[in-house]
Amino acid sequence: MTYHPKSDFLHTIIERGFLADCTNVQELDEAMLNGPVTGYIGFDLTATSLHIGNLVQIMLLRWMQKTGHRPITLMGGGTTKVGDPSGKDEMRKMISVGQINANADGIRQVFSRYISYGNGPTDSPLVNNAEWLDELKYIEFLRDIGKHFTINRLLAFESVKSRLDREQALSFIEFNYMLLQAYDFLELHRRYGCVLQMGGSDQWGNIVSGADLIRRVEGADAFGLTTPLVTRADGKKMGKSAEGAVWLNEDMMSAYEFWQWWRNVPDADVGKFLKLFTELAVDECDRLGALGGSEINEAKIILANEVTALCRGAEAAEAAAATSREVFEKGGVGEDLPTLEISSDDLGDGISIVQLIVRSGLADSGKAAKRLIAEGGARIDDALLDDPGLMLDAGALSSPVKLSAGKKRHALVRLAG
Repeated sequence: MTYHPKSDFLHTIIERGFLADCTNVQELDEAMLNGPVTGYIGFDLTATSLHIGNLVQIMLLRWMQKTGHRPITLMGGGTTKVGDPSGKDEMRKMISVGQINANADGIRQVFSRYISYGNGPTDSPLVNNAEWLDELKYIEFLRDIGKHFTINRLLAFESVKSRLDREQALSFIEFNYMLLQAYDFLELHRRYGCVLQMGGSDQWGNIVSGADLIRRVEGADAFGLTTPLVTRADGKKMGKSAEGAVWLNEDMMSAYEFWQWWRNVPDADVGKFLKLFTELAVDECDRLGALGGSEINEAKIILANEVTALCRGAEAAEAAAATSREVFEKGGVGEDLPTLEISSDDLGDGISIVQLIVRSGLADSGKAAKRLIAEGGARIDDALLDDPGLMLDAGALSSPVKLSAGKKRHALVRLAG
């Protein structure tokens, strides 16, 4: 980008790698220099926790607040009932209203660690678009909002085009999503003076439509800003691990497992991830990311500590780091390892090692557990495990047993009570 912004927010996010596109970066920069700007990002409530693929957006809202502006975290209680087709190859499954509300309660836990809520000029209101979308009268909505959209334009959106090009179904309810998201922007503009919508690069068409709707209906300026798609250097999708999503909520993923994911990112990602997901100075991020050999491991520990402290708190980060030292440097058990508790009813006369490996999350099936053992990748209390028929009884589990899959994944098994 040839334009060099003067506002702290735009300067910061460009320097740290957050910006993909902006509708009019110079005008937005001037607006931000003239006083607090209100901007929002919407989060659909499709799970009880967000995952690290959402962290770019959460950090964007955090930087907005830290540089003197007002972020809005919009909970998609209404739009989740429809389903966003952006970036999807197939129709989303419908989620019940009860589950959507439960998901909202889980997701709120994360936002409060990153963003300050309240009534101050830069405090964030936590808003749910069900407040207005649930009350919409469809005919009035079509007359007042639908008239500003043409089918030709909607069909040109990448999210629609890509689905149709592959001859995959796009339901009418999903087709409505783009109008609803644009309407969200208009409603937030009317209620909170919101003039900026942000989101991932797959949201560009939806965001531009919302800004255009505000100009048409209210005659006011509005802006859109998107972030690039973040992938790992090894090609894996951000937010995923071999075992599934890397969740932000403690009840979905332990602090130790969360910390460990960041500790094990590819070397080439360290500098980039430090800039995106921590608040360390950019020069320090670059210095740490340029380290080589064994020194890069120290940079990864800093990354894991900083990200975990923001998401789970400083105490959780310190405990996770201590557990890692205990497990990897001293060969110990580590009390904060993911733990599987076995009841006496489950145990009976004994339980197979294969079953324990699966239930502790170190393998996703009995077949995978047996393959892990056959290939020499399984250990029990740091000793090689070579017998897939091994049974453990109450005596063997009288003290916690440490199971390992390879060098980096560990779990404890203990008797309940």
